[in-house]
Amino acid sequence: MHRQLEPELMEDPEQVEAYAQADFSQAHSDFIRRLQSVVGDVYQGVALDLGCGAGDISRRFANAYPNSQVHAVDGSAAMLAYAQNPLLCPQPETIRYIFGRLPAVILPQSDYGIIFSNSLLHHLPDPQILWQMVRQYARRGTRVIVMDLLRPDSPATAQRLVDNYAGNEPDILRRDFYHSLLAAFSLEEITAQLAAAQLPLSVSQTSDRHVFIAGVIA
Repeated sequence: MHRQLEPELMEDPEQVEAYAQADFSQAHSDFIRRLQSVVGDVYQGVALDLGCGAGDISRRFANAYPNSQVHAVDGSAAMLAYAQNPLLCPQPETIRYIFGRLPAVILPQSDYGIIFSNSLLHHLPDPQILWQMVRQYARRGTRVIVMDLLRPDSPATAQRLVDNYAGNEPDILRRDFYHSLLAAFSLEEITAQLAAAQLPLSVSQTSDRHVFIAGVIA
């Protein structure tokens, strides 16, 4: 099945609200556990979150590493408004939210000890936008952790995944999940992307719909 692009940014108010209020606790907790397997239990530097959305993973990272700082980037002003809303949840002072669209965003520093991203890759029309950002802002020893969806073999398989994992979610989330699956990449495509970007990262399938990409920059 060929990739079918979806909008790069979530800016529709109804869409943003549904996404920001959805319960992604299991998936996001799994992301942090996998990140910790790469990073370890202690980190005291600055991390970069590319495509932070409503900020849940940034907050989870900040809570897991209270002596760290996070620069959390997103190109949707509506998403960042949710991310910074103190009524949604406590806001760690160690997170700095940055509005900007990749790759044009201007970041506060030239490199980071950790670069992580969850569910951004499939939104990008050109996947090298993400991988070149990683190359630009990594240094020797930077730990890179990326998680995203995998494209299924057919629209029918995509619909089965939606029914299995989002059967009770609002229609707008079911619709977005379906289109996100169609916009995702295959394992082979991601491996080729990393080779083209000269990034020595490992690629592994972690479920029937997820890929985990991680490694340390040498």
